[in-house]
Amino acid sequence: MRAAVIQFPGSNCDRDMAVAIRQIMGAETSLVWHREISLPDNLDLIAIPGGFSYGDYLRSGAMAARSPVMQAVVAAAHRGVPVLGVCNGFQILTEAGLLPGALMRNSGIRFVCRTVRLTVENSQSIFTSQYDSGESIAIPVAHHDGNYFADAETLDRIEGEGRIAFRYAEPVNGSSRDIAGILNDSGNVLGMMPHPERMIEDVHGGSDGRRLFEGLIRQIA
Repeated sequence: MRAAVIQFPGSNCDRDMAVAIRQIMGAETSLVWHREISLPDNLDLIAIPGGFSYGDYLRSGAMAARSPVMQAVVAAAHRGVPVLGVCNGFQILTEAGLLPGALMRNSGIRFVCRTVRLTVENSQSIFTSQYDSGESIAIPVAHHDGNYFADAETLDRIEGEGRIAFRYAEPVNGSSRDIAGILNDSGNVLGMMPHPERMIEDVHGGSDGRRLFEGLIRQIA
């Protein structure tokens, strides 16, 4: 099993993500700098980690989405390679056009950094198969621009297609319909603001994020 974690100037969760993938999935994991124009061969997973790519200038994720490596990421996603974007990674996936909508400044204009409750909305995806639909889990968030927005037609469509993976079970950032994570129409791309890689061991305060990576092992294998 092979995975790649994409690094941008300002990434700060890249090594946390790589550790989670290696430790839980046992995958050979490469850190790929954003200026690369290609990815390692035969990847089973691409992860775009959290952080503040390019200092969040212009818009969060907007500049990173135009980095050279993202053309390869988009092409891989269209081939069906699983792509996981967390926090800044979610922002980058929307800016790259792999997911609909946009991530805006939090309501209240406050940086939110705490563990929150999520409700699992879709337990049938390759990323969520080890959760139960309707289950409540605890995952940390740390973001200033996590307020998910899309027009009503888009929201109705992704909801009707079962593409909402997670919702906030409590007010967090003003996201439309409390959306915390969504899937693309093929189900192989997940963007989520909460950080599952930060909740994989009891010493972290819980392990609810661990099952996301455990589910990927079963689905990819």
